[in-house]
Amino acid sequence: MGWRESYLDAILVPLGLCLVIGYHCHLYYRIRVRPMDTVIAINHMNRRAWVHNIMMDSKANGVLAIQTIRNSIMASTLLAGTAITLSSLIAALVAGSTSGYNSVLILGSLNETVLGAKYLSILCCFLSSFVCHVQAIRYSSHVSFLITVPVGDTAPGLSPDYVNRMLYRSSNFFSVGLRFYYISFPLLLWFFGPIPMFVCCVVMVLLLHVVDTAKDFKVTLDDMHLHIAGRDKEKENSNTSEEKRRKDIEAMD
Repeated sequence: MGWRESYLDAILVPLGLCLVIGYHCHLYYRIRVRPMDTVIAINHMNRRAWVHNIMMDSKANGVLAIQTIRNSIMASTLLAGTAITLSSLIAALVAGSTSGYNSVLILGSLNETVLGAKYLSILCCFLSSFVCHVQAIRYSSHVSFLITVPVGDTAPGLSPDYVNRMLYRSSNFFSVGLRFYYISFPLLLWFFGPIPMFVCCVVMVLLLHVVDTAKDFKVTLDDMHLHIAGRDKEKENSNTSEEKRRKDIEAMD
């Protein structure tokens, strides 16, 4: 049996998807094992510090907190609206299409079953992004109510850690929803054949690796540690000199 162009879809498409899924599994491993190497974990740490600082003086920082949460809700709303709009358009295309398409520019399978798989995959991608952004809006709304409540006897059980968990879930859903947007690019290019789709997967993984790696923060953190170590060493040398001078004075007496 000779070579068929449909073999490209059977080989390159699963390979590209496995590459993207494998990268995100590796990213999750880095977040759990080496969190200081990833932007996501560092952002979570900084958001936790932000929540603690806001709730320590919620009366003075309440307006700033609400404005910040509102910007996050607006971003999630925009992305959710875009995702559901694109999903509706794709559903309309699927309902209106009566036959497959032919093009000499597409090197791959032109089967109607493969075309249906393309539509279904991109539709599921946008719907998943919509659901994630809706959940991000939900948790952000909870945070907007809780973060301005003064911690004390008037709010039993409320603590910065509890509010931080709500913000943590909101940011996680936002990140996952945005990742579905990223995955939609190779799925869209799949309509032009499996080769552009696979190339897009490789390029996207390389770019995401650069974006997800926290190089600047690590450099700043290392400089801070060196500064603290140098300050402690200088303080230790000063204490040693002071002690030596005191012993010399006692010996003279």
